[in-house]
Order: sequence, then structure tokens, then C-alpha cells
Amino acid sequence: MASTIIPTLTRDGQRVSPVQPLALLATALLAGVLFGAGLAYSTMIRPEVVLSFLRFEDFGLMLVMGGGVAVAMVAYQVAPKFLTRPLLGGVFGIRAAVADRPTIVGAAVFGIGWGLCGVCPGPAIAGLGAGSYELGWAVAGIAIGALLQGMTARR
Repeated sequence: MASTIIPTLTRDGQRVSPVQPLALLATALLAGVLFGAGLAYSTMIRPEVVLSFLRFEDFGLMLVMGGGVAVAMVAYQVAPKFLTRPLLGGVFGIRAAVADRPTIVGAAVFGIGWGLCGVCPGPAIAGLGAGSYELGWAVAGIAIGALLQGMTARR
């Protein structure tokens, strides 16, 4: 398992400022609403669209995912060059990626579930917000899987 070092100084030598919980929650809510609106606009909240993408029948979602990956890559490369610390406080960090057995098994279970029902956690929650209440079954399954993972990871 990878260890994480919590820094106390920023790159410019100043002490790490604490993250304000209310600002963090407000920013997370705004980002979640924006993300959900983007998923709804791109039709990623419709399982039949996702399944047609996974069957190589419709490549529109590849453009959506590729656009998201491109924006994230640019942000992760550019933001630390212009900002010495995150806007809400704290510090930029790099975590080592670990490809251990639980990660590989979890990725396989996630992929199988996604392929069987065409539902990913983000689009499922956005779909609930858009009124697709049948996605509640998928969200319940995701929650049970997360609970089981949390219970097994503590052992």
C-alpha cells in the first residue's frame, strides 16, 4: 500500500493554509452540478447510449470522454505551474499509483458491472437528478459495493 506524506510547507516555503469546509462543500456542490449537467447534455445518463458505445456502435461518447480527459490533463499540468497552492487552501500533492490485487479486482468488477448495465456512478446519480428513477437500482448496487469494499478493506 502506498504511503502519503502530508506536507506542512508549500513550494514557496509558506505554511499550508487550512481548507475551509464551507468553501470546499460549496465548490464540490458547484462542480457536481456542472459535471451532472454535462453528463445529462451528452446523454451519458442514458444506459442504452452507453451500451451502444461499449458495443462499438456509437462513438459520440468517446468524444465526450476524450474532451474530459484532455481538459483534466491540461489542468493538472498547468495549474501547479501558476498556483503555488490550491485556491481553497491545502497543498498540491502527487500520489503514487499502485496496481495491487485489490485495485485490479475492483477495476474488473467495476468494468463488468458497467458493461452489463451501462451505468457508471456519476451518470447514475446525474440520471436520478434528471428523473430517471429506475437508475436507483444501480445507485443502490453501487452503494452496497462501496460498503462491502469498505468493510473488507478495514480487515
